[in-house]
Amino acid sequence: MDWCVSTDRNHEKCSHGGAERLNKRILIIGGTGEMGQWFARFFKRHGYQVTLWGRSRRVDIADKIGVNFAIDLDIAIQENDIVIVSVPIDITEKVISETAPKMKPGSLLMDFTSIKSKPVEAMKKYAPENVEILGTHPMFGPSIPSLYGQIVIMTPIPDRCDNWFPIMKSLFEDNGAHIEIINPREHDRFVSVVQGLTHFAYITIGSTFKRLDFDVSESRRFMSPVYDIMIDFVGRIIGQNPYLYALIQMENPEVLKVHEAFKKECNNISETVRQHDVESFVENMKSSASHFGDTTSALHRSDKIINSKLQEFDQIAGFIGKECGLEHRYSGTIHVGTIEKVKPRNVILSKSYQKKTVSLKIENIRLLSESELREWKIRNLKHITRDISVFIPVNAVPETIMKVISSNDKIVNTEIIDTFSGFKNTEKLSVTYRMTILGDADPNSVQKDITRLLEGLGCEPRS
Repeated sequence: MDWCVSTDRNHEKCSHGGAERLNKRILIIGGTGEMGQWFARFFKRHGYQVTLWGRSRRVDIADKIGVNFAIDLDIAIQENDIVIVSVPIDITEKVISETAPKMKPGSLLMDFTSIKSKPVEAMKKYAPENVEILGTHPMFGPSIPSLYGQIVIMTPIPDRCDNWFPIMKSLFEDNGAHIEIINPREHDRFVSVVQGLTHFAYITIGSTFKRLDFDVSESRRFMSPVYDIMIDFVGRIIGQNPYLYALIQMENPEVLKVHEAFKKECNNISETVRQHDVESFVENMKSSASHFGDTTSALHRSDKIINSKLQEFDQIAGFIGKECGLEHRYSGTIHVGTIEKVKPRNVILSKSYQKKTVSLKIENIRLLSESELREWKIRNLKHITRDISVFIPVNAVPETIMKVISSNDKIVNTEIIDTFSGFKNTEKLSVTYRMTILGDADPNSVQKDITRLLEGLGCEPRS
């Protein structure tokens, strides 16, 4: 393919990506949407001066992120070095047609839509020759924490991306993304299956549940791990913005061909079942597996997904009868207590500090580590103080002994509250240590343990 092969000059710019980015100004049209906000934070972290614009005029969103909001969009287009169009697919071409002619020489126009042929053609048509263009499709949603391990598809156009393409490619790669370069038409063909078929199948399954009046929640009582994962993906898709998914289906001209193939296969397999034609069914699966290719690796990868869910369940089940901390992933609330029972979907936790029992969905909780649970106790429990006075060995350092005392995981804090060296017939120093003991610990037991520890270090308790 003849795609923007970088010259030595471009490699030099790429290797100095940080310097290239300093003080560069970037405008995201549609930046008040979730994806626009994600990239606003991303570019801000990497030294760009970011400005957002959205039809909602949500200046508060820009203020929350700590970036500018374009009060006058035309002026912002003319002033910025990069303009990104991140709007719904059905208005992308219109926004490009209104934006591109206003851009300054040497600037870059990008789009972040999930089809590429129409937006790229619009950029080629409306952008002046001295404005570079770069079709881009991030293959992820705004819920991901970082670019690490994510795929970003780019469709650079020959002679229209010599300066900016290596800079943007380097920026994404330096942050862990994998870049795939392809021409716009091929992009749309692949995406018609990668997104079009996948979404179509899941949405169809969801609407089939509705047609059958099928109780999805009740069905979880009988679920296998594969069904459990599949049902969550169906819910994930149909629970999101339906307008976005409608446009993904309707704006890519390649999708209808995929629909026809899918419907034919559904009908063919259904007819095979209707005819009780076992041999045809078996042959269909075998030939499909042969075309699919490496089904063994697919089995192993899917096993990892299944096992990760089972491991999470087993980890929580291992705390039955024990104290633990569970954080609700969405509210951030931390529940501390003893796990009484673990069901396929729920955990029953007896909250010892509030004397009540709660039921929590497994998918909504995260098990706290020992250190996190201890930090929660330090912040939330009422602690007890005890003083211990001892003669420490000659030449011993009181502060060092204090650190040894503090190493006990039942001790929140230790301080020296008194020292005295004026006793007759001894050169030893008397030190009084004040211990703050964790609120749920037995203070008498902790004091005995610390006394034995001090005696082992050669200290003599004072009566």
